[in-house]
Amino acid sequence: MVVLDGTIVNVALPSIQHSLGFSSSSLAWVVNAYLVPFGGLLLLAGRLGDLIGRKRVFMAGLGLFTAASLLCGVSEDPAMLLASRFVQGLGGAVTSAVTLGMVVTLFPRPKERAKAIGLYSFVQSAGGSLGLLAGGALTQTISWHWVFFVNVPIGIAAVLAAWRVLTPEQGGGLGKGTDVAGALMVTSALMLGVYTIVETTDHGWTSAHTLGFGTAALALLLAFVARQAKAAHPLLPLRVFRSRNVVGAMGIQALMVAGMFSFQFLCVLYLQKVLGFDEIHTGLGVFPVSVAIGALSLGLSPKLITRFGPRAVLLPGLSLIAAGLAALGRVPAGGSYAVDVLPALLPLGIGFGLAMPALATLAMSAATPRDSGIASGMFNTMQQIGAAFGLAVLSTLATTHTDTLLADGASTLSALTAGYRLAFRIGACLVTLSLLLAAALLRSAAPAQRPATADVPVAENAAG
Repeated sequence: MVVLDGTIVNVALPSIQHSLGFSSSSLAWVVNAYLVPFGGLLLLAGRLGDLIGRKRVFMAGLGLFTAASLLCGVSEDPAMLLASRFVQGLGGAVTSAVTLGMVVTLFPRPKERAKAIGLYSFVQSAGGSLGLLAGGALTQTISWHWVFFVNVPIGIAAVLAAWRVLTPEQGGGLGKGTDVAGALMVTSALMLGVYTIVETTDHGWTSAHTLGFGTAALALLLAFVARQAKAAHPLLPLRVFRSRNVVGAMGIQALMVAGMFSFQFLCVLYLQKVLGFDEIHTGLGVFPVSVAIGALSLGLSPKLITRFGPRAVLLPGLSLIAAGLAALGRVPAGGSYAVDVLPALLPLGIGFGLAMPALATLAMSAATPRDSGIASGMFNTMQQIGAAFGLAVLSTLATTHTDTLLADGASTLSALTAGYRLAFRIGACLVTLSLLLAAALLRSAAPAQRPATADVPVAENAAG
């Protein structure tokens, strides 16, 4: 539900603009008002889960997200909707930051953990694709209000289920990790960084706005890292970076998501603006990716990770994603969905279904119970930064290339298609780079290696 909310709103934006009177320049903030707090609060929320208990944090975030969804649905002016979306982003961050940490804590056995991470990866990745389908169906058949109202009964049911099913955790206690100044630094740095990236579409990458805010975000982040090295109770213990596989998986994930995220956004535009699909058919058009991700994440991937180890599964997965994006980089202006799009979507879905569970396993491979929340928050933070960066860069390059061709006299369809092709190819290059880094940096682990279940230093469990 939380991941779905990042995309379900996209197809409803024209209706929201017409209903509430958004200007063209402010409409993007219906999406950005969710993304900025979501990306900024993940790290802090993950650490709070370690300190006060992941169940408490999860349920608080879920309740906040559900209440904010109701406020979004009843909004009657732009200010109310944007404020509610900001709160919704806060709730979404708090909820998702601790989820992967709960998964690895609840399932310590390698085989069970592989299955649980496979299910987690499927739910997370499928949410984006399902959002497009659900958003189009709800907007066309009822109204845009229901892209938010749909969260309310699901959220209430999830809160009740979590209260009954999840075991309460004591947590390490706030007294063992209350670094208030560090929390303010990293949250401000991440929010400012995500804001800077999403605003590049309006200001450009070399503008004073981008350089100024980007420098401020980087300075805050460096100050935070310096503080963590000296703080008695650091918010982000630097021991979590001792594992080569963990650090490598975080960076590889950011590159993979940066390239892969372009597919979802730009493929939707290609289907609608070039092939003439409506919202519902667009959602159905990208649905095969969700089917392929589900088939791999829920079935084959956990078995392969258990048998061969996550690195051996990750490399072919990244190769398939790069191949799928490269195939989309050849779509013609007068293309056909069955001939030009569908054959590229299948390797994308299969590759992501292999790569995402493997990356999650690697990223959490050295996490102990006292650090699983912060590791989960870091993993989700890198995903959000990669998505925001990839979307900003690739959409800007696609638009610039299209505008250049239009100025040279090209037709609208051919110019649009050329812009999308360029973005898909650059996305393929980013995923290829992540593949090279994975081959060079990651170490093979024993397939049936038992993860740490005791509260011991990460360095002792970093060999995998």
